[in-house]
Amino acid sequence: MEPAILFVLGAILGSFLNVVIYRLPRKQSIVSPGSTCPFCSHRLRPWENVPIVSYLVLRGRCSKCRHRIPIRYFIVEVLTPVLLLTVFAFYGLSWPFFKNSLLILLLIPIVFIDLDHRLILNKITLPGMALGLALSIAEHPQQFYQPVLGMLAGGGLLWLIAILGQIMYKQESMGGGDIKLGAMIGAFMNPQSILLALFLAFFIAALFSVVGMVIGKLQRHNTIPFGPFIAAGAYAVVSFKQQIVMLYLNYIMR
Repeated sequence: MEPAILFVLGAILGSFLNVVIYRLPRKQSIVSPGSTCPFCSHRLRPWENVPIVSYLVLRGRCSKCRHRIPIRYFIVEVLTPVLLLTVFAFYGLSWPFFKNSLLILLLIPIVFIDLDHRLILNKITLPGMALGLALSIAEHPQQFYQPVLGMLAGGGLLWLIAILGQIMYKQESMGGGDIKLGAMIGAFMNPQSILLALFLAFFIAALFSVVGMVIGKLQRHNTIPFGPFIAAGAYAVVSFKQQIVMLYLNYIMR
């Protein structure tokens, strides 16, 4: 029963995150008014606001204006419970599960807002740093310095890369939002974990760029938001750190 309950709860949280993703960068309240169509402002009735199910029943369209609702709404409502279930599979109902689940719930709106607006908002990252530090220190009070060092390592490394990029290329290569995102993720981790997460982020970004250029979707001068890659690296470490380390030791180091 636990996975089923978690999936339903995750879908509900995903529906709320869709509100955050749409309203927060527009400086609108995420509390009121209730859910509405983003095109005609039609107030959604209860049966139109059931996560996942309503999107499928309505075939991705507003029941009033018939305008197509972005597929992102459906993706977030499915992605949120799936990611939470993967964390649950590794940790069960434990303190690390709740801590890492909170990190994922922070990362999801960050990723989609960055994709839509090229923004990583302080309204998410700064409270996220405080929550990450509080939960990490509460988990291991005797090692209170680990998340502090993790926060400094995550933000400090990206800050250093930003400075070097400015010197080498005479333009911004790493935004302040990315730096704060690295610090926020580091607050949930120890220094070793956040450094691995950032290594994976750069690796995934490089692979994405190469593939994009090969298939002609990207040019060398194109810029892409880096926040989603940082989030991907963090999720990989949260869910698959042990497997990644074992793969490195067993195959790459041979």
